[in-house]
Amino acid sequence: MLTLSVPGLSRRGFLQIGGLALGGLALPDILRAQAQSAQRGTATNAIKGVIMVLLPGGPTHLDTFDLKPDAPAEIRGEFRPIATNVPGIDICEHMPRLARIADKLAIIRSLVGFRDDHNTHWCTTGWESHPAMDASPLVPGFPAGDWPSMGAVLSRALGPRVVGVPPCVDLTPVDADARFILRTPPGQPGYLGVAHSGFEVQAVDRRNITLDGIDPRRMADRRAMLASFDGFRREVDARSASGIDTYQQQAIELLTSSRLANALDLSQEPMRNRGRYGLTAEYPTEREGKTYLDHFLLARRVIEAGARCVTLAFTRWPFGRVLRGDHNWDWHRDIFPNARETMPLLDLGLSALIQDLHERDLFNDVAVVVWGEFGRTPRINANGGRDHWPRVCSALVAGGGLRAGQVIGSTSRWAEEPRTRPVHFREVFATLYQRLGIDVATTQFTDLAGRPQYLLGDHRAMVELVG
Repeated sequence: MLTLSVPGLSRRGFLQIGGLALGGLALPDILRAQAQSAQRGTATNAIKGVIMVLLPGGPTHLDTFDLKPDAPAEIRGEFRPIATNVPGIDICEHMPRLARIADKLAIIRSLVGFRDDHNTHWCTTGWESHPAMDASPLVPGFPAGDWPSMGAVLSRALGPRVVGVPPCVDLTPVDADARFILRTPPGQPGYLGVAHSGFEVQAVDRRNITLDGIDPRRMADRRAMLASFDGFRREVDARSASGIDTYQQQAIELLTSSRLANALDLSQEPMRNRGRYGLTAEYPTEREGKTYLDHFLLARRVIEAGARCVTLAFTRWPFGRVLRGDHNWDWHRDIFPNARETMPLLDLGLSALIQDLHERDLFNDVAVVVWGEFGRTPRINANGGRDHWPRVCSALVAGGGLRAGQVIGSTSRWAEEPRTRPVHFREVFATLYQRLGIDVATTQFTDLAGRPQYLLGDHRAMVELVG
């Protein structure tokens, strides 16, 4: 994998420029496949992209967006609701910043369709069925090659929006523990093939050659580029540019473009805005004083630079297995101490992202969706935690021209199941695809067995969000 150092990218300090070269394909091959398959052109009113915020581990709906203050103590827990700037809508007291911008949010309290499994496959692809994975059983019903992620679908259907910026960019950690929780790479290509894989910023692939340390003058030297990229050495005569076809030239443009590198360089962001995201503050109660708040700002910069889909997984740092002392939202014990530390961070980063998009005139062009793989049990267990609850959970959507300032659906007295308007998460996918200019009723792609596949079956966009 070709890498280029990016000053200001915290913790890792590198960008995987060669992240699109997967499965043994050279970058020109991938770009060629993208160009051949992309259905160019979207509806004139289509939005530019989606930022997907994953809350891996299973966020608690009763303690975030669907509190039950009149329930018994063993159900309602320790937190109290606070009023938002939309009359009649309350959320958790530990999210005051989001409460102040609730007119820009749509809260779904009756989301259904999940499984009791730590797997974000359905959050990123829209489908529960999948091959057997590490610690996840096989769920029959998936097509040959598996389902593609939303980012892969956008890559296949629409192609790159801006030269030099991959359509699908994944900011989530890719170490073993993080992948164990996610199970599924957020940008997995499924049956669409590796040409449409998400660009994993934090991935490492030692098989390929590193461009680390090559300055812009050397990058501009085609001979230096070809000497650093095996695929080009095989295909191009280094003595002449005449052998470089359109797709190879695009590969050079991608590798030499500064757009993505600049987007991931937070040192270029004004200090005032970094402060809005909490990046200028100290966090002495967090491990090593670190947080993932920078990912919210990176997501905005990358989507603004031209990506169509950006995914991030947010929790306290480091993200990984709770049993090993790391963090996610899987709070089987001590849920309230954990939530008191985690929820204010989410409140800070997410509210900053939404306000930033709004002030930069991007809010109506970029949709934001926030969710996890299931909810938590209504009853608090003997360890002061809540266990897995796939029967219902909450989600938040914002931007993208969607109708905001509303709550969609409700749950039963103790939040065990939907009471009104059950919303299948594929309906949320259908809504986002419609806003992106993709008709889920007619769009089909062929799986690896040669069978045509609709994106979401019979599910359609939510009238509550798009009319």
